[in-house]
Amino acid sequence: MSDRIKLTVKDEMAQVRLDRPDKRNALDLEMFKAIAAVQKRLRRSHELKAVVLSGAGIDFCSGLDVKSAMHDRRGMVRLLWKWLPWQANLAQRVSVGWRELRTPVIAAIQGRCWGGGLQIALGADFRVAAPDASLSIMESKWGLIPDMGGTLALRELLGRDQAMKLAMTAEEISGERAFELGLVSALSDDPLAAAEAFAAQLAERPTDAVQGVKRLYRKSWSGSSGAALARETAYQVRILARRA
Repeated sequence: MSDRIKLTVKDEMAQVRLDRPDKRNALDLEMFKAIAAVQKRLRRSHELKAVVLSGAGIDFCSGLDVKSAMHDRRGMVRLLWKWLPWQANLAQRVSVGWRELRTPVIAAIQGRCWGGGLQIALGADFRVAAPDASLSIMESKWGLIPDMGGTLALRELLGRDQAMKLAMTAEEISGERAFELGLVSALSDDPLAAAEAFAAQLAERPTDAVQGVKRLYRKSWSGSSGAALARETAYQVRILARRA
């Protein structure tokens, strides 16, 4: 793996750590590429039961490495380029790529989780945050809009007015406030330990059932009732057929 990311797989669980602590895990082009690469690798791991996503050092991720981005205009084009409008570009993959894994992903958030860092965490299925963590949809501070795919999660987690308020103001909120809003799933003074304990709990369940629940709820949380009912039956039959 790249020196930007540390991946450890043990006992059917994966630990993914953003590993640029001297830069508060800020996102440069190499970090974007490394996250997309580890997602691609994990997609090939069919038997994984959980993924824990964390950041090395005191922060989860402080957002875009602005100095690096300003000095690499060609790299910025590579981040935003896409062949088809409805596909994810590299900037969006670091968020939506976690949603596309079969395996549940749990983000452990400490310190700063700003801008692109929050977009990455929003791609996880669950977020465990320290009460004093700092979260912000920070793009408007730089005259930009959030463009890394976190909108997909925000429309599921928050009312539109709350999401717009956070995005328009770039307000920094604590982990405790984020939990009150529903932006994070749980609070812990040691979010990494809590995320690992939750991952271990998931690992006690049959892999196909855990992965099936993620697939079912991801696809059925919106859309028609009939399609949701059809998926329930189809996925259950598939699981039972494997065990017959």
